[in-house]
Amino acid sequence: MDMDVSPSVTLPNTAPVVRVSRVTKSYQMRQVLNGVSFNLAAGERVALVGPSGCGKTTLLNCLGGVDRADGGSIELNGLLLENLSSDDLAAMRRQSIGTVFQFFHLLPTLSVFENVELPLQLLNVPVRERRERGMELLRRVKLTHRADALPTQLSGGEMQRVAIARALAHRPNLLLADEPTGNLDSVNGENILDLLAELSNDFHTALLMVTHSTEAARICHRVLHMRDGTIVNETPAA
Repeated sequence: MDMDVSPSVTLPNTAPVVRVSRVTKSYQMRQVLNGVSFNLAAGERVALVGPSGCGKTTLLNCLGGVDRADGGSIELNGLLLENLSSDDLAAMRRQSIGTVFQFFHLLPTLSVFENVELPLQLLNVPVRERRERGMELLRRVKLTHRADALPTQLSGGEMQRVAIARALAHRPNLLLADEPTGNLDSVNGENILDLLAELSNDFHTALLMVTHSTEAARICHRVLHMRDGTIVNETPAA
């Protein structure tokens, strides 16, 4: 994919899409998150790095509404997640948050197109609009020719491209990516990173990406360094 993915673009001076303030989380008396705070603007890409067990995935789960923080606050689009009921939190996830996983998590009995349109079905988007938006995203990830294929018929790189299209189908404000290149070879990993940068720019979607890879962090504007459940440093991406 021939494109400039330099993170040096100027971000708009707008209110943050995400505000995280002094977030804490414990499991079975073990403190996993300990006062995490940061903001994330529309169209901004931020890498979250740190040793295994430092709380990166737990933080992603709290931001995605999968887990509830024990303390502090998480604000998305002006709404405090801790004030939402379980049903409202599920609706927030469907409408405003997209997630890309290391192991793809495509539904094996659905075709490529059906996987991509699934978030739109959950939002009761009309069939014609689902078709148009789903096929446009498959065009963007260069997989229109695989629309009717099953996930088992795809390569790892193709599956991750489908997963990215699915995560963006409902036009979320926030995209969470957990080691999105961790299960791919270096060439496919680079292609996925370029695709994430391109689509983040085009859709103006905020991206928070957990990664162990300095190569993955290259597409980001900032890098947040975590240790022992808190952010200990912030650096510009190289």
